[in-house]
Amino acid sequence: MTQTTTDVLGEGDALPELYRSGRAKQRRARTLRFAAYGIGTLAVVGFALTADWQRIGDSYFDLDRAREQFPDIVTIATKNTIIYTTLSFVGGVVLGLSMALLRLSSIRAYRWFAAVYIEIFRGLPALLTIIFVGFITPIALDIRFPEVLGVSTAGIAALSLVAGAYLAETIRAGIEAVPKGQVEAARSLGLTHGQTMRRIVIPQAFRIIIPPLTNELVLLLKDTSLLAILGV
Repeated sequence: MTQTTTDVLGEGDALPELYRSGRAKQRRARTLRFAAYGIGTLAVVGFALTADWQRIGDSYFDLDRAREQFPDIVTIATKNTIIYTTLSFVGGVVLGLSMALLRLSSIRAYRWFAAVYIEIFRGLPALLTIIFVGFITPIALDIRFPEVLGVSTAGIAALSLVAGAYLAETIRAGIEAVPKGQVEAARSLGLTHGQTMRRIVIPQAFRIIIPPLTNELVLLLKDTSLLAILGV
């Protein structure tokens, strides 16, 4: 009885110490946070007081030049952005679906080919892919990319390769998420493997992956700005 009482009292004495230690950590964290805010504020104020605002305004906020370029931004730039995004997304979906089916194939060579493509183009920055397709490929193969709807197909091909690598894994995950019972029911009705994939599995898979498809469309819209390196 005495030993139990002593243990309880010992634990009770340790609680205030733990409480004080926790409060001290909170105070230190709050002090560091306020110090960081103060340093950041001083840096911003120092920049605002020492910067050459006249030069910055002439370089980045020239309203006369902006008014001259505004019609081109609305008509040409917006049109090209929409064309590049739409065609690259369609190409990426087609390529991604093909690679996803190859990844799920029972033939090892197909699986390896798809895996190599996916790993390469998911690992490479999109800018390097654009440079490779737009500059290196025409020189190496002595070809010239044609234009479609007034835009270069080199940019479309580069963005499609990048999007296809990411969409391949997304589509593969969607196909594998379709319940196996759907496939078994289709095969029991006499559908072939190809008919089962076209009519049963793939439509349900695309319904599942609508959110990540939307994310990829937004990313493609942003990546079109990288095509400026091609002069388009």
